[in-house]
Amino acid sequence: MAAHGWADVRLEGVHHVTAITADAPRNLDFYARVLGLRLVKKTVNQDDPTVYHLFYADEQGSAGSDITFFEYPKARRGRAGAGMVHRVSWRVGSEDALEFWGGRLGREGVAVERASGQLRFQDPEGLGLELVVSGAADEQLVAEHPEIPVDVALRGFDGVRAFSSDAEASRPFLEDALAFDPTHSPTIWEVRGERRGSTYAFDPPPPDQGIGGAGTVHHVAWASTMADHEEWRQRVVAGGGTPTPVIDRFYFRSIYFREPSGVLFEIATIGPGFATDEPQDRLGEALSLPPAFEHLRDQLEPVLTPLPDVRTHRPA
Repeated sequence: MAAHGWADVRLEGVHHVTAITADAPRNLDFYARVLGLRLVKKTVNQDDPTVYHLFYADEQGSAGSDITFFEYPKARRGRAGAGMVHRVSWRVGSEDALEFWGGRLGREGVAVERASGQLRFQDPEGLGLELVVSGAADEQLVAEHPEIPVDVALRGFDGVRAFSSDAEASRPFLEDALAFDPTHSPTIWEVRGERRGSTYAFDPPPPDQGIGGAGTVHHVAWASTMADHEEWRQRVVAGGGTPTPVIDRFYFRSIYFREPSGVLFEIATIGPGFATDEPQDRLGEALSLPPAFEHLRDQLEPVLTPLPDVRTHRPA
């Protein structure tokens, strides 16, 4: 048994990261065409169904590969500050992969910063992104793209970095309530379950206060098995957090809360998954609405931004 009598359960790393965009077509072009991820679900924000919720992931729509966006058209450009995630990292398999991505991004006019084992850049709205060479034995969560060889493709998340004014204030909650494992660095934790792992890291915040908006992360979700999900909610409460009730998002179940540094966390279940309401080979092609929102389809389709069929960039 773990501390406080809890069962020795672990979160399965990052489930997904959700950010904000003001321009869904440009966002789709960057993440699906340039980065080679698959649009696996075109749906709506279930708290505001007039807003897109777009999910990009590997070919299967796996937890651990999923970067998602709410589209608020014409939203102001945001700025990451204390209590906000400022960089999202994916794994790649080699320095040769970084060389490939440096060239591909450069041809797209994206400025890159190269260092040993890593490549940093921003998306078109300023969201900090990073590719890191990783030898992790986790399953390689790869999307298919005709211009991106499998051996250099993105392989799922490595982790996220956030700004914190007092990282030590978060330590007891992260380690005791959420079972994050400390590492050699006092500001980096590993979050590893039986199948997959990720890292969570803090950096000192910039002097300017953060502003939510386009190009900023809304929340980071950590992956739980369905069986452990309610226990995680109890652990958050016992650790002093104030989680929401369990919310059925149809594709997964969720709880939300803020960790002590202010970052909005979600714990999301692995499953039921994105193939619940459309065939695996047709994921992301049409607007998917959970049953509770299907009656709104005729009202929503006219107000959501038209998007191109990105499968034209994919294998037949």
